Amino acid sequence: MEVEGFGTFLLVLVISCLLIFTTWDRMYRKRNLPPGPSPMPLIGNLLHIKRGEMVKSLMEVGSQFGPVYTLYFGPRPVVILCGYQAVKEALIDQGEEFSGRGKMPSVDRIFNGFGVVFSNGERWKQLRRFSLMTLRNFGMGKRSIEDRIKEEAECLVEDLRSYKCAPVDPSNILAQAISNVICSVVFGNRFDYKDLKFLELLRMFNETFRLMSSTWGQLQEIIPTIMNHIPGPHQKIDPIIRTLLDFVHERVKANQQSLDPTSPRDYIDCFIIKMQKENQNPTSEFHMKNLLFTVLNLFFAGTETVSTTLRHGFLILLKYPGIQEKLHDEIDRVIGQNRGPNMEDRSNMPYMDAVIHEIQRFSDVIPMNVPHTVIKDTSFRGYTIPKGTDVYPLLCSVLRDPTQFSNPDKFNPEHFLDASGSFKKSDAFMPFSTGKRICLGEGLARMELFLFLTTILQNFKLTSLQQFTESDINPRMTGFANLPISYQLSFIPR
Repeated sequence: MEVEGFGTFLLVLVISCLLIFTTWDRMYRKRNLPPGPSPMPLIGNLLHIKRGEMVKSLMEVGSQFGPVYTLYFGPRPVVILCGYQAVKEALIDQGEEFSGRGKMPSVDRIFNGFGVVFSNGERWKQLRRFSLMTLRNFGMGKRSIEDRIKEEAECLVEDLRSYKCAPVDPSNILAQAISNVICSVVFGNRFDYKDLKFLELLRMFNETFRLMSSTWGQLQEIIPTIMNHIPGPHQKIDPIIRTLLDFVHERVKANQQSLDPTSPRDYIDCFIIKMQKENQNPTSEFHMKNLLFTVLNLFFAGTETVSTTLRHGFLILLKYPGIQEKLHDEIDRVIGQNRGPNMEDRSNMPYMDAVIHEIQRFSDVIPMNVPHTVIKDTSFRGYTIPKGTDVYPLLCSVLRDPTQFSNPDKFNPEHFLDASGSFKKSDAFMPFSTGKRICLGEGLARMELFLFLTTILQNFKLTSLQQFTESDINPRMTGFANLPISYQLSFIPR
């Protein structure tokens, strides 16, 4: 009887599961969303994502269902866009409809829609407008910020000389130098490279990047309602961000105590002054919460993405010494050794420009993009995407689109050079995304990449005792960010 009872229970369970799946599948197919694999109740399309290989899996599903398809992250549908044409049509041709910021469960519990990166609607418009204006006032895109970058590049060169050709992991050194540029704008000062508190903050930035990109972080993006209650490394993200916010808050309090409204020293001062002016405006988004989160957004974004790109770049130049040699030749011919580089040199250095663009294209630091959402019911390629649906415009699929780049999976500066050796632009070059949500710091990042890389190569030859393979330099294509392998190199004075 016990065996019969268990058999009956098992049969009822199987029938119930089939009924649930059939009902779910029917409801799913009634929608006019783009096609995609059938989801399971609760877990959605989790089984279509290979363990730890979210980006690769999304690309593989795209090869089966086309450039616009629907995947379910748990019970919620997410529209995936693959390839240059689909991403362009969404983010540029229908930029307003796709201008919302989508959900990022790995950080949403902390940011909760505050700060310039993760906000929407009027809050986002006010914060973005103010941030763009303030950053420009502090020299973004102008000679004043160029001078700050050049000064920091010289500090970096002196620090690299102190290693006396010994092998070193470049991660911390690059993060410090790059971070100091945005720190000078946001906080009004730079940090010494030996500052232990500064080093710890940069370690936490890198740890957050790593955790968000890990298998645990990927699972949290797909099934957050489950993962939020499961112990694991992904649970470290919230306390790390809270610690970083505490640091920002301390800096804000110091600024408040020494503020001179007639002479703002940095971004924080400008925000505080704006808060004071609008403290009687009930619709103002200039309050302490948005200040803290926006400063952290700028601090984080202005540190990790550029320093990670340079780490990829050094690794690539170690693998291809012939490319490094060509860069040295161009630097010697255009700039020489008697002065440092400036932005005016870039137009006379097409090979350097092409190599930097190819480093960004190939390293593909944020392959999935930061998610978007449609701000209203949107018709797109014959489908209907309901308001509030998250959209992932895969930057990796644009930067490696075979219709736009002749050999997309290989590192080749010729992708950005014409037959005469002049620099050649590409509309599919979108490492900063595109459209209304394009990265705030695009201009700053472009300056930093050119001035830091050119200054370093003017002064040093990069060598390593390690031998690197094609696999070593290829981006991992796992989750949120592509981080290079750990490696050491020596900076040999020229």
